Amino acid sequence: MKKIIVLGCGMVGSAIAADLCDEFDVTVADLNKNHLDELQAKHNINTIQKDLSSPGNVTQLVRDFDLVIGAVPGFMGFETLRSVIEAGKDVVDISFFNEDPFGLNELAKDKNVTAVVDCGVSPGLSNIILGYHNSKMKVDSYKCYVGGLPVKKSPPFNYKAFFSPIDVIEEYVRPARIVENGKVVVKEALSEPEIIEFEYAGKLEAFNTDGLRTLLRTMKIPNMIEKTLRYPGHIELMKVFRDVGFFSNEEIEIDGRKIKPIDLTVKLLFPFWKPEDDEDEFTLLKLIIEGEEEGKKKKYIYTVFDKFDRETKTSSMARTTGYTCTAVARLVLDGSFNQKGICPPEYVGAVPGVMDKIFDMLKERNIYVSEEDF
Repeated sequence: MKKIIVLGCGMVGSAIAADLCDEFDVTVADLNKNHLDELQAKHNINTIQKDLSSPGNVTQLVRDFDLVIGAVPGFMGFETLRSVIEAGKDVVDISFFNEDPFGLNELAKDKNVTAVVDCGVSPGLSNIILGYHNSKMKVDSYKCYVGGLPVKKSPPFNYKAFFSPIDVIEEYVRPARIVENGKVVVKEALSEPEIIEFEYAGKLEAFNTDGLRTLLRTMKIPNMIEKTLRYPGHIELMKVFRDVGFFSNEEIEIDGRKIKPIDLTVKLLFPFWKPEDDEDEFTLLKLIIEGEEEGKKKKYIYTVFDKFDRETKTSSMARTTGYTCTAVARLVLDGSFNQKGICPPEYVGAVPGVMDKIFDMLKERNIYVSEEDF
């Protein structure tokens, strides 16, 4: 039986481990003993309490495993990935770090490592779908709308954080890179809001976020944009927090003590954003891909709408992110995807037959990808 280690026992890391443990020998490592104990009480999973912020710890941890899955917070992701690659281990990563993953490309090739990065729902599943179509047609336009939201609106935020809250705030401050007429254009986060009505979710507000990531390098598509979805009104509130400075990492002095405003904000804000036990929530992903295929204009629309799984008590964000990751992990382990170096999910989608395999694995877990073409 092949051995997998999952680095990180948060909401998504736990879902990944639970999904894999019936087929593989799974170990989960994290500093938080309570999270590890809770997971081990429910599943046949080995656990290791370890500080993953230490590169030396990571390199030592992963050496006896066939595959590593990175599920640490974004601020730890790049160095964690580097340590895994240094150890010569194949890895599928969902940490969504700020740094350019291709900075590790030569190292991964030298170590003969397959390193699939950004392998969640978006980036992740969205890239896989675009990678497939980019291999089949000349894509002129790509639009991605994505968000995870509670079913019940709770003023004033009308939002709960179903993945790492510090990564949520990053969406509100990091400038958004999009592509217009073949050129990369940088726009302010939270900019260009638009109201879109969805069949299952009603009216939602979409705003620019920096979600294209590797697509800016790997795709020669003249128009690409990603927007995040929230309930109407959330954007203006977050703009106030950001513009006043509550999301700043720059230290300020108060009564002789230096603090980072973001640290205070985390303490005050996150209790309002913490999901209730078994809270109903949903993930919505909509992709619009347009271009020319076999000499004809073509338009594809993909939609995923997924809700909290009451049977397994797994959030939709953990399901859609985690099960995309586990699907790709299986493909790496069985050799269906074995490209060496840094491999964003669009590389995975471009391999013949792979996207359908991923869709089938998601369907087995009651995550359905609907497709329309015009």
